[in-house]
Amino acid sequence: MLILQPDWIATERERRYRRLPALRVQTIEAATAFIDDVGFAMFWPIKDIEAPSLFHAIAGRERSVPNEHDDPDISKCWGWKDDSLGGPRWYYSHLLRRKATLVAPRLWAAFYALTRNYGDLRDYLEQVRDGIMTHEARLIYEALLEHGPLHTVELRRKTGMTANESKARFERGLLALQVDMKALPVGVAEAGAWRYSFVYDIPMRHYPGLAEQARQIGTRQAWELLIGQHIDNIVVASTRQIGQLFHVFEPTARELERALESLVGAGRIEAARIEGGGEVWVSRRVLDGAC
Repeated sequence: MLILQPDWIATERERRYRRLPALRVQTIEAATAFIDDVGFAMFWPIKDIEAPSLFHAIAGRERSVPNEHDDPDISKCWGWKDDSLGGPRWYYSHLLRRKATLVAPRLWAAFYALTRNYGDLRDYLEQVRDGIMTHEARLIYEALLEHGPLHTVELRRKTGMTANESKARFERGLLALQVDMKALPVGVAEAGAWRYSFVYDIPMRHYPGLAEQARQIGTRQAWELLIGQHIDNIVVASTRQIGQLFHVFEPTARELERALESLVGAGRIEAARIEGGGEVWVSRRVLDGAC
């Protein structure tokens, strides 16, 4: 079995994540190319989760997220994200780990194929019948379904959740819809106390070809695409790490096993061991210098 050196893994991750001054992302065009290259990335770095992030790629190094809003790296992150909401550059929403995630267009359908959406705007009623959609999520979704895109302030008004004590329930419902790709921020409105509020829409309506593309991929291929991309991104990954990253999509042990077997058979990954550590899957593309 191949034995990998921790220093080699760390060096390759710095390169893949653009955490090097010479590789830092300095324009929105470069940010678009970065997201397309890695397929999906976190908006901010997430503690204990190994994955590339737009913030570190902009900084060109690993650093903590500062509190200062005028920080140049923060300004680029926020500005580029706001300018691209609901557009063709990337899909920005709360997905992986229920945190802000950026997905390249080539993988939108793969993520969508892992959700409980089947190609009809009223599929949510099946979740309601099965008791897996909360009352708050249903109210928010039905408001979007009836009224079209709405900013957060108007969404709270339409759903009757304007009181302070309703804020947490509203946010949980909206988060659940984002994770299941039933709600998506598509713009920014000057609304609310801070004159800044996301405008939300239903992804299937905003990107009308998404459901059909997802049907053509199917769940099995979706897992292979996303897991293969993730291992290419982080160089090496254990099965446990893969399950942790994609936990919101509730992968079964068999689904992970089957995807990994297919990737091995296709020559995309191989089993290895980290010196002084455990067994992992390593990207053949990284080993061959193709990533």
